[in-house]
Amino acid sequence: MDGGRFAGVREGWGFFRRRRGVVGRLAAWSVLEAGQTLLAGYAPARALDAGFLAHRPLTGLGWLGVAAVAVPAGAYGTGRVYRNVAALAEPLRDALVRRVVARGVRRAEAAAVSRLTHQVEIARDTFAGLVLLARSFVFTAVGALTGLLLLDPLLLVVVVPPLAVGLALFAATLRPMARRQEAFLTADEAIAAELALVSGGLRDVTAAGAEDRVAAGAGALIDAEYRAARRLAWWSVVRAAAPVAGGRLPVVLLLALAPWLTGRGVTPGALVGALTYLTQSLQPALQTLTHGLGTGGSRLTVVLRRLLRGADASPRPAPVPPGGPPPGAPAVELRGVTFGYGPGAEPVVRGLDLTVPHGGHLAVVGPSGVGKSTVTALIAGVLVADAGRIRVCGAPPGPPAHRVLIPQEAYVFTGTVRDNLGYLREDPVADDEARAAAEAVGAARLIDRLGGLDAPLDPAALAAGERQLIALARAFLSPAPVVLLDEATCHLDPAAEARAERAFAARPGGTLIVVAHRIASARRAGRVLVMDGPHTDCGTHQELLDRSARYRDLVGAWDGRADAEAGAEEEAPEAATGTERVGRSHPAGPL
Repeated sequence: MDGGRFAGVREGWGFFRRRRGVVGRLAAWSVLEAGQTLLAGYAPARALDAGFLAHRPLTGLGWLGVAAVAVPAGAYGTGRVYRNVAALAEPLRDALVRRVVARGVRRAEAAAVSRLTHQVEIARDTFAGLVLLARSFVFTAVGALTGLLLLDPLLLVVVVPPLAVGLALFAATLRPMARRQEAFLTADEAIAAELALVSGGLRDVTAAGAEDRVAAGAGALIDAEYRAARRLAWWSVVRAAAPVAGGRLPVVLLLALAPWLTGRGVTPGALVGALTYLTQSLQPALQTLTHGLGTGGSRLTVVLRRLLRGADASPRPAPVPPGGPPPGAPAVELRGVTFGYGPGAEPVVRGLDLTVPHGGHLAVVGPSGVGKSTVTALIAGVLVADAGRIRVCGAPPGPPAHRVLIPQEAYVFTGTVRDNLGYLREDPVADDEARAAAEAVGAARLIDRLGGLDAPLDPAALAAGERQLIALARAFLSPAPVVLLDEATCHLDPAAEARAERAFAARPGGTLIVVAHRIASARRAGRVLVMDGPHTDCGTHQELLDRSARYRDLVGAWDGRADAEAGAEEEAPEAATGTERVGRSHPAGPL
């Protein structure tokens, strides 16, 4: 047994040990069920041998009455068993949900959707069913075998060997079934991850004419899950032989050997009682065990192994290099980067070279649809370049610890303000640190109005600008040295936008890239990247005014608004909280 399995068994044992009282109550109420099983065969046997066959009908009726009284007693015990099973199943579900949420949601795992909505529920329901099945089989078997022993020990010689063969056959299918079940769940996770990716980019798929390619990829994953389901079903058929060997074969043997048994002192009543045990107790219990525990047990084993193993073995974000990128490496570097939305589509970005030094502040401007957001998505690793090389902090893009991207539509989830602000942090955020970040980006008044850090947050009750302020404070608290603001302040007024951008620009060890929608953002930046289809230019605001006709057109399109915005920033820097005027959407213009 390897260390991982041993740890899983130890954890499972600890789970039951901590609930000894519940397990004890389950066993105590199950004794009534075992007693009913024992009397179900023993009472008719005694009714025949000591009653009706002995010409004492009242004695026979008395034994049948005892069997009848045992039925409601056993049903009462079974009802109490169901109440105690919930005390085992619900804590298991809660513990698994906490693990999946802590790992999957925080680290943005696509498979977390399948785990949380599908696999955790499988584990809870299957576990409850298995507790009922295993308990029922054990106490039913104990009652039936005890009854056979009391009737005549010779009956055990006929019943026990085929029963053992059936159980051995059932056990032999457990490992192959578990492997097939795991393959099926892996295929299900792959489909969930693919659909999560496709659903987020349907407009891009349509725009690029990639419907056939995407459909082929999704279809291949669906076919793989279908094949895994077929193999799982085949092993289920093989397992069906177990109840035949263990439940039906003893009946045939008992009938065939009846003359031999009666010749050795087995009474007719004992034979009837043995048949009753087989047909009414052991055979149904074994049938239920092999179908329920066989399929459900394999499924539970695989699901728990994936959920528990993933909790410890899932990769963590790479640590942020101290002070940002490695010595000598720029914060962001693009060399010959080309990207298009589809194999036959015209590239949106073609041969782009760009270097942003550690601590740099870059604004990206250009006409609508020219590819500004595409560049930030490439840097963030959301999109993969068709050609060229991208490095963020000296490494390929991707690790969330290196960069944080805030899009135009900010993401805020139901929970507390503190939960939202600390979403990108592995460690808890101290109150003073959270308040300092909120003050820096202009979200302090909003948080106070909401009720503080521990106040509940309802995304539907927030305006678009308020959601942007929460997202900006979250990004400010993240450990990522590179911050990408893709029109992340478009719903804030100019003063609030200026305050937020200046906070990020002054963030220790931070690098800021802003997709600008106001000319003031370009003026604040150390350098500006002008995108104009396949042509790009990069320089300071004044350098681009001198040499770039496109940039002069973009600046001139504002018709004097730039001066008004700059004046608003200087006149009311302390009022730039974004809370009073939040939700007002200023014209974005052509940038």
